[in-house]
Amino acid sequence: MNQFSKIALAVASVALSCQVAADVTLYEHDGYQGRSFVTERTVNNLERFGFNDRSSSVVVAGNRWERWEVCEDRRFRGRCVILRRGEYPSLAAMGLNDRVTSVRAVSRNARYDDERYAPAPPAAPPAQKSQVVFYENEGFEGRSFTAETPIADFRRSGFNDRASSVVVRGARWEVCDSIGYAGRCVVLRPGQYASLSAMGLNDRVSSVRAVSTTARVDDNRYSPAPLVAQDFGRRNNERVYEANITSVRAVVGDSGQRCWVEPQQVMQEQRGGTNIPGALLGAVIGGVLGHQVGGGTGKDVATGIGVIAGAAIGGNQGRGSEKVVTTKNVQRCSTNPAQARPAYWDVTYNFRGVEHHMQMNTAPGATVSVNERGEPRA
Repeated sequence: MNQFSKIALAVASVALSCQVAADVTLYEHDGYQGRSFVTERTVNNLERFGFNDRSSSVVVAGNRWERWEVCEDRRFRGRCVILRRGEYPSLAAMGLNDRVTSVRAVSRNARYDDERYAPAPPAAPPAQKSQVVFYENEGFEGRSFTAETPIADFRRSGFNDRASSVVVRGARWEVCDSIGYAGRCVVLRPGQYASLSAMGLNDRVSSVRAVSTTARVDDNRYSPAPLVAQDFGRRNNERVYEANITSVRAVVGDSGQRCWVEPQQVMQEQRGGTNIPGALLGAVIGGVLGHQVGGGTGKDVATGIGVIAGAAIGGNQGRGSEKVVTTKNVQRCSTNPAQARPAYWDVTYNFRGVEHHMQMNTAPGATVSVNERGEPRA
């Protein structure tokens, strides 16, 4: 091999090592939420991986030339769309929500007509600082404590075992009920958690740390999905618009039932002891009657039975009984529907012809502020 060939080979090796791996990440829900599936290779049938007809949002990574084709049928049949590098928060607009069955990378030299491409992905929002804010009470009330770096022991901050609600921004964070990231730990996605009770961490958080963006986390380590709401905080220099709310449904969490314990007087009957004189008299009478029944040995048996029965009957005659007043605690409950409190509001709004859904901790007005992608902003 001549010197020129060696140089060319070295340059090719460096170029190859500097290439950015291309991959596509499919998410179960809009806005990159829920379970995810990542691949760097062609997948003819997502059913083999348990992700067929489940994708609602997509992220195409790699260098700026990478493209991926997603199709609604196996082996790239049916309707197919080419996705450029970028983030697609919803597949609904391109008619592929919960319909993707096969995916493959597109050759860099391949040429496609413009109609084969999906609408250009929206520009990525400004980066948001990664932080977690803990609140002393549920519903983001009371004293608060903000962490932007790992904290192995909350006792040093005066907030150990005090957190009841939390807001996560920018990245995922892991919270644990023991110092040093030990004990029971839960991973929180970016969003608002109005209560830590359902995940068993109310007043129990003792350490917290950010989760690497490249770390893979098993589904069972995440907090319950229904409890997390999107972070509606406005990003720096982000333009917002007004979208009309089309429907609101209040989800009641408190039935308005009130229970208490109060003392109550009850009557209890107490029976007296055996009537001894009555028992003796009954035995005599029973023996006489039994003696007159039958003859021979049978008469003796009847006499014995009469004595026993007579004693039992006589002993119960005149047995004293009295009613005694005692006190015991009784639980009482009353339900007042007028006092029922909504846990949250399910809100539907329309922005640029696309229907969106979100949950709010307070009752909404007639409109909601959103960014250019239709994501709510406070």
